[in-house]
Amino acid sequence: MNPWERYAPELVADLYEITMAESYLREGMNSEATFSLFIRDYPPDRSYFVSAGLESLLNILADFHFSDESLRYLASLRKFSTRLIDRLRNFRFSGTIRAIPEGRIFFAQEPVLEVTAPILEAQLLETLVVNVIQLETMLATKAARVSAVASGKGLIDFGMRRTQGVDASLKAARASYLAGFLGTSNLLAGKIYDIPVFGTMAHSYITSFHSELDAFHAFARAFPDNSVLLIDTYDCAAGALKAVEVATALRKKGKSLLGVRLDSGDLADLSRQVRLILDKAGFPDVKIMASGSLDEYQIEKLQNSGAKIDFYAVGTRMGVSADAPCLDIVYKLVEYDGKPILKLSAGKKTWIGKKQVCRFYSPDGKMDFDRVCLLGSEEEQGEPLMELVVEAGRRVQPPESLMEIRERFSGEWSKLPEKLRSIHPAQVFPVQVCPSLVELDSEIARIKRREEVEPFTK
Repeated sequence: MNPWERYAPELVADLYEITMAESYLREGMNSEATFSLFIRDYPPDRSYFVSAGLESLLNILADFHFSDESLRYLASLRKFSTRLIDRLRNFRFSGTIRAIPEGRIFFAQEPVLEVTAPILEAQLLETLVVNVIQLETMLATKAARVSAVASGKGLIDFGMRRTQGVDASLKAARASYLAGFLGTSNLLAGKIYDIPVFGTMAHSYITSFHSELDAFHAFARAFPDNSVLLIDTYDCAAGALKAVEVATALRKKGKSLLGVRLDSGDLADLSRQVRLILDKAGFPDVKIMASGSLDEYQIEKLQNSGAKIDFYAVGTRMGVSADAPCLDIVYKLVEYDGKPILKLSAGKKTWIGKKQVCRFYSPDGKMDFDRVCLLGSEEEQGEPLMELVVEAGRRVQPPESLMEIRERFSGEWSKLPEKLRSIHPAQVFPVQVCPSLVELDSEIARIKRREEVEPFTK
């Protein structure tokens, strides 16, 4: 099931994509263009990004066309010629896409994806490409940060309720699983992406019963093999003692209480109290789960304080990437009709031409530095990160499973230097630019200033 089936992907576009297409068509501009997608800079406390969203994008592009309904809508705006509507009626993407595979780590100013196609086709994809890659990369990067501080503790996505829309919640579940989470509470994501699903109970369940203990026993009767009891509705210590009663009853039946969940209060102190109660009662294997406004910062504090927590259920703050809810990601024209293109706008540097990102490693196997080079140049050495994923409008490799992408991320993470894994990084990863690219970029900049600026500023 593709969650995009309920949308018209061809209209995931800003109006100016279509107005530019109208002008390109009128002017007879149909030469090949290359657009480069990259993130200009890091949000606060970031030192890397996790590539994500490519599979989602390729799934959409596989059947990307303008439906009759979408064409009727565009015609109703009375802005576009019949010629453009007819051109869009026969639209199929025929170009090439090169990209850094999902699950790989990349850095600011590196192209994560480049689209090469007739300019009308490549331009029409801009908003869609930015939207899809931005969201999933942002979420996968946030989830990786949470994983970084959890020190091997189990992590579960609990964020579906407060993400900005159902599709965002699906992508948060997918991205977090990619980055090492055990699974999600999101049933739809579990179905679509084959992600393990987890859940316990709500406070409303507890309060609907005559007593907390009655609620615990009822739940254990319904789920004798995997009960996790929410114990902080009234008093956490009292709830833990009641959980011991349920665990004792289950043991007599040859069953085991799986765990208890804490959702409020001083989670570190409460977890220590609850662990002591469970251990003293002879239940050291009953796990403690914590939830409630958690993210990498809160989990780091809990871990450093010696909290006795086995699993963290991470919700809203991760699902919306609360501290960095957007990335400065852009899709810029870098080549047209065989000629390198650049803009001179202050603070918005774009490296010209088709490019490759080359990675170099230190002797211990850790990432050492990256180098951005012109594609096909003699300086293109090291490990190339960008791969051909679409050629002549068709995928060149079969779709990747989420498990394959998850394993790729795990391998990448092992190669990321420790100093860059910190959620409070003191430095950024070195990204070099090849001399030939710098030289060509400077030359084109001089030419453009001479042609476009100087005649109008004298």
